[in-house]
Amino acid sequence: MTTAQANRVELSVPGMGSNHCAGIVSSSIERLAGIEAVSTNIANHRVVVTVAEDGPDPQTLRQTVENAGYDVADVRREDERGERDDAALEEAYLSQAKKNLWIAAIPTALIMILMMPHMLWQPIPGYLAIIAVLAFPVVFLFGGAATHSASWRAIKNRQANMDVLISMGSLPPYFLGLVGFVYPMTSFIEMAATIMTFHLVGRYLEARAKGRASDAIRRLIAMGAKTARVERDGQEVEVEVQSLQKGDIMVVRPGEKIPTDGEVIDGESHVDESIATGESVPVQKQVGDSVIGATINKEGRLRVRANRLGDETFLSQVVRMVEEAQGTSVPIQEFADRMTGRFVPAVLIIALLAFGAWFLMPEALRPILDWGEGFLPWVDPDATGIILALLAAIAVLVIACPCALGLATPTALMVGSGLGAERGILIRSGEAIQAVKDLKVIVLDKTGTITRGEPVLKDVVAGNGFSEEQVLSLAQSVENASEHPIAQAIVAGGRERGLEPEDVSGFSSVGARGVQGTVAGQTILIGNQKLLAEHGVIGLEALEESLARLEADGRTVVIVATDGQAAGLVAVADAIKPESARAIEGMHGMGLHVVMITGDNERAAQAVAREVGIDEVQAGVLPDGKVDAIREFQDRFGPHVAMVGDGINDAPALTQADVGIAIGAGADVAIEAADITLVSGQLTGVVEAMDLSRATFRKIVQNLIWASGYNVAAIPIAAAGLLHPMIGVVAMTASSLSVIGNSILLRRHRFARVESRDQGAA
Repeated sequence: MTTAQANRVELSVPGMGSNHCAGIVSSSIERLAGIEAVSTNIANHRVVVTVAEDGPDPQTLRQTVENAGYDVADVRREDERGERDDAALEEAYLSQAKKNLWIAAIPTALIMILMMPHMLWQPIPGYLAIIAVLAFPVVFLFGGAATHSASWRAIKNRQANMDVLISMGSLPPYFLGLVGFVYPMTSFIEMAATIMTFHLVGRYLEARAKGRASDAIRRLIAMGAKTARVERDGQEVEVEVQSLQKGDIMVVRPGEKIPTDGEVIDGESHVDESIATGESVPVQKQVGDSVIGATINKEGRLRVRANRLGDETFLSQVVRMVEEAQGTSVPIQEFADRMTGRFVPAVLIIALLAFGAWFLMPEALRPILDWGEGFLPWVDPDATGIILALLAAIAVLVIACPCALGLATPTALMVGSGLGAERGILIRSGEAIQAVKDLKVIVLDKTGTITRGEPVLKDVVAGNGFSEEQVLSLAQSVENASEHPIAQAIVAGGRERGLEPEDVSGFSSVGARGVQGTVAGQTILIGNQKLLAEHGVIGLEALEESLARLEADGRTVVIVATDGQAAGLVAVADAIKPESARAIEGMHGMGLHVVMITGDNERAAQAVAREVGIDEVQAGVLPDGKVDAIREFQDRFGPHVAMVGDGINDAPALTQADVGIAIGAGADVAIEAADITLVSGQLTGVVEAMDLSRATFRKIVQNLIWASGYNVAAIPIAAAGLLHPMIGVVAMTASSLSVIGNSILLRRHRFARVESRDQGAA
């Protein structure tokens, strides 16, 4: 257990459903002494509090949040958090919301059934007493107790949350209806029960919708293996994954999930890594290769040494990153936060003004009702001033809950980040989502990003009467004795062309500039032009034109000579990833200026740039120089520059860029280094990430426009007396659900296709 974990406390606050609620919770906790930081995540109803050594204990934090008007379902130190806590708490909250809804809905339905004949045909004897009894448990017990309790705590602490609006919209109508027992007047008890019931309907549907939106995290957690087969005392024993220790040898049979991240120490197989990379093609694994927990072993038996456990595993990192993304906000949300922070007090003032205006000046305002009566059946111009005042004030209170405004950003982030995680696109921050839409320049590292970072055989040129097969066979046979990457590329290239190396004797390196050896009685010398000239090799002039051409194309070229005679050339180059050219073409389609920055030489860099369609090249740039280069682009183009790198030596440049995109593979990806991480290691993921980010931001904007426009339009209508409170509460619920539903539609997003095309490799 780390000190950071010991000093972090997590609270589950089910009623924290918007940024306004989160602001009240945060400000209440921040007033306590010994609080270092407070982080709220309304996507999963979590509050994470970092406390000083002498800071408040978990129970004090619980009491503080409850005093602010919000129930706390669970509180614990972060290191005590279990794997299934979130799902269990969410399920419990949803179950309780459903129970409360049914208990409220049945009496309310009976009230509605009785109300129709009582008002339209025949008065029912004892009607007022009957509906008062039916509405009491709805307004005060199972349905309303939690709401009113939260309202009272909030008012005591001089806070105004959503529950205050609902209480003020339901309690006055109920008590006013009781006046009918001593003074004949219109009953409002039906309204009180209906408002509370629709409030509970909204809470339940909102909980269900949020649950659907956050399914991605639960699916990720569920992907993990529950048990592991390990070697203990010479036997295979099945244990819980939680009991694994570093260094344990796990045995993974075909079709089983790999329990945790580790390294293959025995066996060979193909592993389905689609949960990590989004790629469906299984990856070959052999001794020395890393494997990721929760991936599936396809056919061979593997023995794997566990090297990452618990929060260290790749899957845990992904879950944490998705949670962080869902809990962040985008800059545009600052506007919504400021609005909601002032919204509830403003609504209370508007409601009071509406009440006062209709109570004091009903005749002056009655022409509004005369106009509305023609097309709004619930408008009654003949009602008394007190009735009109109550209707207007209550309508303002119930229509104005800014739930939809608070849900606009987090629900879209929730769905977008979850969808990205399923495709191997890990979005770390909401700020990146907004920044991506304005990108003008994308800077790419070369090695490991555009290219594979490993040399491969590209060309074989024969001369002086030798064939290409003879040249490659001689080179392959001698280089087989070397461990140099270029040597291994030549050997592998020969095997791909059906050749096997022959035995070599007398192998040695020549001044670190080449190698030599004897193959089938021939003395073979391999190296650059200067080395072979120094050894008196003849026939080099026949190869000069081909040598110049290959070097101009960025190849690394070695000359092969046998018995003092130049036989031909063998050229290798860093292999370009097959998808690089089409990925860059996709970036161009998005209107981006594509730049490559590399530490490689100018000639090699230009060759790669020509092959894949790069707009601008900066070669010979050291890692520190990449940061300066990013700054230069920001000076030229403004804060619209993204950097794509491997997330390791490019970390400073990724941080400097307005959007850092780390591209890597499997458990080795440095997901802490960037705003967006592409697990698959494919450059086409950059296009998908940008496409997803833009789509997510569009949803956020749509949600904010709808939610804010709804409130701006509805409140004046309610204050004017043209909106019945029961219609208002239905509209309020519909508004919140429409925002959630619009966000969920993001799951149907069709990603931009990066069309494949045939390409050679530089």
